Amino acid sequence: MYDYLKDPIAIERESFRQIRELSDLSGFSEDESQVAMRLVHTCGDPAVLDSFRISSQATEKGLQALAGNAPILCDVEMVRHGLTRRYINNPTHCFLNLDGIGERAKALGETRTMAALEHWVRMMDGAIVVIGNAPTALFRLLEMLAAGEAKPALIIGMPVGFVGASESKQALWEAQHWLDIGTITLLGRRGGSALAVSALNALARIQVGERY
Repeated sequence: MYDYLKDPIAIERESFRQIRELSDLSGFSEDESQVAMRLVHTCGDPAVLDSFRISSQATEKGLQALAGNAPILCDVEMVRHGLTRRYINNPTHCFLNLDGIGERAKALGETRTMAALEHWVRMMDGAIVVIGNAPTALFRLLEMLAAGEAKPALIIGMPVGFVGASESKQALWEAQHWLDIGTITLLGRRGGSALAVSALNALARIQVGERY
């Protein structure tokens, strides 16, 4: 009844052909372009690249961390479950639903994602951080780093929303200059778990030689 592509490889190739045609990738390296295009693919809008920011060594540091089996620290379970397992074998962690997190957050008057970050401390050194939901988690991470906690190799910070999201990502982008940490973000209100995960999945595809 309907005439449409069914082959998944053909669908993806055609999608990325159109993305290259519609997107301005002139300011990005080839590896950075792979990440940029994956973001466009995820949200279906080349205009997302207007707010896309990636630090100069982010792809290199991310690829090294993936190859070194570094832990992946996620703010919410949606991020952890969005990772493409046929490409990513690194240990993944989200502590949001641990016993006592809700009680601790309530006692401190903060969000559960903030309270959960206390469990990141022992594994942050050289890790990959993916924050796709909670601006408060990104702010808390920056506070921890300013206080001298071990640095991750890469921060993908793309929390979404109207309260604190834009501000937290602006703070991350400004902080990357003195933190010397690979940074990938989307300035403004746009973001979310799917977009944050897509950036890391793009790096994982690069690692296995899959490019578009």
